[in-house]
This record gives sequence, structure tokens and C-alpha cells, in this order.
Amino acid sequence: MSVVGIRNATASTAYKLGGLTLAVALVAIGAALAIQYIGGIAPCPLCLEQRTAYYVAIPLLFLALVLVSADHGRLAALLFFTVGLAFLLNAGLGVYHAGAEWKFWPGPDTCAGAATAITGQAGNLLGELAKAKVVRCDEPALVVLGLSLAGWNAVTSLILFVTSLKAAFSSAETAQ
Repeated sequence: MSVVGIRNATASTAYKLGGLTLAVALVAIGAALAIQYIGGIAPCPLCLEQRTAYYVAIPLLFLALVLVSADHGRLAALLFFTVGLAFLLNAGLGVYHAGAEWKFWPGPDTCAGAATAITGQAGNLLGELAKAKVVRCDEPALVVLGLSLAGWNAVTSLILFVTSLKAAFSSAETAQ
């Protein structure tokens, strides 16, 4: 493919939407990791599970953008569609988690009181247990503008679902 062909592909709607989706996904997972490692807010098991969609989608989105650039629109469309489905499922998981936090329904039994990892020597096990922080899935760790982090993940995942699907349809159209 010539440089002109690559420029045309990167100017396409599919490439722009895919790039936007990738950028938003990177910012979202970066924010989650910053909240954990810089802000000191430990994630619950459901929070960690919601990150899986981002860990899968980010490399797939990058690959889809490469495929769009290489004029393989149908394969790129398939990847964009797969990413869209991952984010749709993730939005559902975010709604479930947020609903459990706001007591609309019960959360999973395994999330009601998971303790963070205990480090130290075996001789001081009781002391370490006393210091262990319990990370619950049924209580919001942080609320921003009226939504918990799980709620914001649901909103973000729905947006990423829509942009991924639009990129998939645009990529499929240009491939014909």
C-alpha cells in the first residue's frame, strides 16, 4: 500500500471512530489504575472483572486500526464488532455492580467481604488480619457526580460499544 493509501485509510470514518474508541478506552483504564495505585482505593473483585474488557479491547482496537490502514476493512470490522460486544457485556456488568452498590439487588456472595492480600510473617498472622482492609462489592468506593465508579464504567462502556459498532459498520462499508 502506498503512503497515499495509508493517508486515505487513516482519514476514514472507521479509523477515526476506532482511534477515538481506543483513546477513550486507554483513558478509562488509566483512570481506574490511577485511582487504585495513586489514589489508594483498592478495587473489589467485580471492579477487577470489569477491567477485562479493556485489557482485551485495547490490543484488538490497535490491531483493527492497523487492518483499516492496510485496507483489510472486513477483518477490521469483525474486530471492531467483537470489541463492541465486549463493551456491551461490560456495560451490563457495570450496571449489575452499580445496582448492587445502591442496594437495588444483592451482589455476588463472593464479593461481600473479600480481604486484600495479607503480607508479612506467619508469626504475626493475627496482627496482619486485624490490619487487612475489606473491599466490598456492595458499597461504592468512590462516587463522582452522583455515580459510583461502576456506574461510570457502565456509561463509558456503552459509549465505547456505540463507537465500536459505528467503526465496524463504517469499516465494512468501505471494504465493499
